[in-house]
Amino acid sequence: MTESASALLHSIRACTICAAALKAGPRPVVQFAKSSRLVIVGQAPGAKVHESGVPWQDASGDRLRDWTGLSAEEFYDPKKVALVPMGFCYPGKGANGDLPPRPECAPHWHARVFDVLTEKRLVLLVGSYAQAHYLPATKGRKTLTEIVRGFPSYGPDFFPLPHPSWRSGIWMKRNAWFEAEVLPPLRKAVRQALR
Repeated sequence: MTESASALLHSIRACTICAAALKAGPRPVVQFAKSSRLVIVGQAPGAKVHESGVPWQDASGDRLRDWTGLSAEEFYDPKKVALVPMGFCYPGKGANGDLPPRPECAPHWHARVFDVLTEKRLVLLVGSYAQAHYLPATKGRKTLTEIVRGFPSYGPDFFPLPHPSWRSGIWMKRNAWFEAEVLPPLRKAVRQALR
């Protein structure tokens, strides 16, 4: 029998599986409801999100909402949108930015989350960690740029995107096709998923 969304949310928010590895301590950040139609699989919360407890409440979230055409009201409505990172807690700072998502989260929680999402229609794979997990045939064989440009081949279930961090601004300048070729179909797919 599938567990309820509220029970699963409670379990995730109480999770301490990798507490010993988290300098800032565990604070799982996640959003979903049984009726979520759009699932956004990102990397892991950053320091600002760890402090606020609100997923994607930072400049990356602003950029992602712009890319998808979602208002903040739509984005933060769990009845419509599930926000399920590869790592639910802030992994801490590394030498070159934030550390990667903790490897324990996705294998332990993701299948259970997806089991309760009875209305799921589209999964946005935001960044290379989500793509490596959900598109394993691409791992080590394709670059993020190749995966994003080839987005039609992963549909209708998945839509890969770069991570919308400040670095994506540099990536977008090098890949001018992204705005013209990817964003209009992305916004259309998002609207269709939310119908």
